[in-house]
Amino acid sequence: MSGPSHPLPSTTGLRVVEAVARHASCSGAALELNMTQSAVSKQLKAVEQIVGVPLFRRNRRGLEPTEAGRAFIEPARAALSGLVAAVAGMAPFRPAQHRVRLHVLPILGDRWLVPRFSGFSDRHPEIDVQFTTFVTHDTSEPPDAIFRFGEGDWPGQVCDYLFGRDVVLVGAPDVFGRFGGLESAADVARFPVLDHFQTPLRWSDFGEANGVVGLAPQRVIRFGFYALVIRAAIAGQGLALVPRTLVGEELASGQLVNPAGLGFRSRHGYWLTYPSDRPPSPAFALLRDWLVAEAAGMREAR
Repeated sequence: MSGPSHPLPSTTGLRVVEAVARHASCSGAALELNMTQSAVSKQLKAVEQIVGVPLFRRNRRGLEPTEAGRAFIEPARAALSGLVAAVAGMAPFRPAQHRVRLHVLPILGDRWLVPRFSGFSDRHPEIDVQFTTFVTHDTSEPPDAIFRFGEGDWPGQVCDYLFGRDVVLVGAPDVFGRFGGLESAADVARFPVLDHFQTPLRWSDFGEANGVVGLAPQRVIRFGFYALVIRAAIAGQGLALVPRTLVGEELASGQLVNPAGLGFRSRHGYWLTYPSDRPPSPAFALLRDWLVAEAAGMREAR
């Protein structure tokens, strides 16, 4: 490139702008990118200082791109996709036998995998484990394995169960003072409940498992991210059904309580899945065995 040089936004800054545009909020972008909301705001301001104009304005629905923002966001997305493609293009030059690519659900990575992953990386520093939740159209290097939530019946996949079937009813201590006590599953109908659009932990299943047929909470608040369901529960906005493993720290600290020990055994859980027609590499076999052993070492209701 010739001519005068201009300061350029960082890759992190571009990812923040792209995520804020999709979520219409800094909080949604922070959850996706595993950053604090303050860090997202600082990155956004840094990019706006570099380009010299505001990229978003606030309205009733959240943050909306300005005209300048709309002009900037699509080239930013193209730049990010180009970087992802460039990194993927280096695959033939890396020793594949020591590399593992995993597609990780954000809530699973944040609350279970990342906090304990040093146990594997310290033992196998020679293995390059790459985590991704960033979706692109590039399929030149598919992941070696994908973490999924469901019943474990994906065609063409080997499915190793990890955890998640032990589901508990949780709420902040003060929510019970505002909406009355809770002694049985039937009492849930008096409370606002928190739901995830795509996670099939149905309140009807919870009711039937606890002897209440046709349980239908009167007020349901839905979220697109499981992390937001948990945050809203901690904030006292309602009751939630959550796999026990994802809220172990909050239950231990008292931020959340499990009233009357209510919960149920779900058909759905978290699974490690990988193609049945592709032999696992030695590096992935080591990682798979470690993941399954870590999950098996947790106490979970059967």
